[in-house]
Amino acid sequence: MSVVREPAQLERRPRAVAIGTFDGVHRGHRAVIGAATEHADALTPTVVTFHPHPRTALGGNRVELLSTLQRRLELLEAGGVHDVLVIEFTPELAALAPEEFARAYLEAIGAEVVVAGTGFRFGRGRSGDLDLLRSLGFDTRTVPLVDGVSSTQIRRLAAAGRVDEAAGLLGRPLEVDGTVVTGEQRGGTLGFPTANLLVDPDLLVPEYGIYAGAVGERRAAISIGVNPHYGGSERRVEAYLLDWSGDLYGDRLVVELWQRLREERAFASEADLVEQIARDVEETRAATRPGTD
Repeated sequence: MSVVREPAQLERRPRAVAIGTFDGVHRGHRAVIGAATEHADALTPTVVTFHPHPRTALGGNRVELLSTLQRRLELLEAGGVHDVLVIEFTPELAALAPEEFARAYLEAIGAEVVVAGTGFRFGRGRSGDLDLLRSLGFDTRTVPLVDGVSSTQIRRLAAAGRVDEAAGLLGRPLEVDGTVVTGEQRGGTLGFPTANLLVDPDLLVPEYGIYAGAVGERRAAISIGVNPHYGGSERRVEAYLLDWSGDLYGDRLVVELWQRLREERAFASEADLVEQIARDVEETRAATRPGTD
């Protein structure tokens, strides 16, 4: 899959274009993308997406993203997309008349079919829609919303620690994506060495607690919070990979969150903490991966 930042970097060719922010590439987004990839025999399946999130770029409230841009692109590729145009969303872009946007970003890459979800708007004052694109000569397709599925609802569920329910809307487990950095290395002294993740500050991180999940094919017990037993105050995301040892420093990990096991808390003694971690590990072994389509 090719990823470009400017229309001129894409060959002008007949394309079926799915357009949207697609943060998280949840089940609703995949319905839109699927409506573009179904034309793959005749038209190149292409996504036009935006970064940063439009609400953030326009000075609104901070948006906790369901996926990093890198992870979004990986998910788009897995969905059968051939090319992606990532447009930098700026106030200047938002001020373009819809007709200008259509010429500069859709017509320029050869879009013939344009697919978007119900309610999609673009251009100055959000005055453009698929009807306008149709009047400009594009073959447009509106994909109905998937009942109950929205990025907003997924964020609400994650904020409550209900990651198994969030997975049902995503169609896969909720993820935390980060790079392994040096931590306090306390887990190793307890017999449960953890990978300490540096997470993009704009990425959604669910409610503090202990979670069962996985990193790739390896199950993991994950701690999200401030480690109150040791009087911590800074948020940490730490993953203990079951039945694994090795050096992960500098590696990028995509951590799946399957189930919230418990809240984080301080214990009467370090021995009590170790016993609880051992129970968390056993619950992680028994956990079931949620949300797969």
